[in-house]
Amino acid sequence: MTIKVVRGNPTPEELAAALAVVRARAAAASAEPSGAPAPRDAWSDPSRIAAHSVPRPGPVSWSRTYWPS
Repeated sequence: MTIKVVRGNPTPEELAAALAVVRARAAAASAEPSGAPAPRDAWSDPSRIAAHSVPRPGPVSWSRTYWPS
């Protein structure tokens, strides 16, 4: 890997900081498994909806139409 400063005159500290960021990004990119599926969002998980029972019709079913039990 070759890094070339095109403009400006960075100090050794600035150059070291920039190099640290580039190396950290490269290490993070190579650490990610390729082809692995992304984790599913809990909002779209069908078991979240199926876990609750559906209210049955009855004499007090009107009171359960909005508020979950």
